[in-house]
Amino acid sequence: MSPKATKTTDDRRTPTSDRRGVAEQLRLDNQLCFALYAATGLVTRAYRPLLEPLGLTYPQYLAMMALWEKAPRTVSDLGEALGLDSGTLTPLLKRMEGAGLVRRTRDAADERRVQITLTDVGQALQEKAAGVPLALACALDLPGEEIVSLRTTLQDLARRMRGTQD
Repeated sequence: MSPKATKTTDDRRTPTSDRRGVAEQLRLDNQLCFALYAATGLVTRAYRPLLEPLGLTYPQYLAMMALWEKAPRTVSDLGEALGLDSGTLTPLLKRMEGAGLVRRTRDAADERRVQITLTDVGQALQEKAAGVPLALACALDLPGEEIVSLRTTLQDLARRMRGTQD
């Protein structure tokens, strides 16, 4: 066998340079998915100390922001806004209801639909949470225009990915 080729299981020969190319393509730090995964984990972790004084987890914070934008909302509408299915969202909402932040009620017109409404406590939490985005921006140590650019790029990526799944 020549020094530039290696034997594979089905006896085909793969040049060493091709193997290096494949290995390079499959390096973890060359993957977009891993960069997104790692960054998401770190950003989510950075939220933790900011949300603890509010008594919120990161997923609860996202749900509250969606409800501060528009409430009442159905569970399916909230799930669509957050990209979560009802199986994930229902236990989250039950915990938030237990904490006195939201109220879940069956829609009188259609018993299958559950409406999510903010309680007075949940609504009042909005003012306390107002400083979280700025505190996170400071923790990220990125210029504001870089944050806006990154967010725009990620929103565009999400739109494109949703478009390919239709």
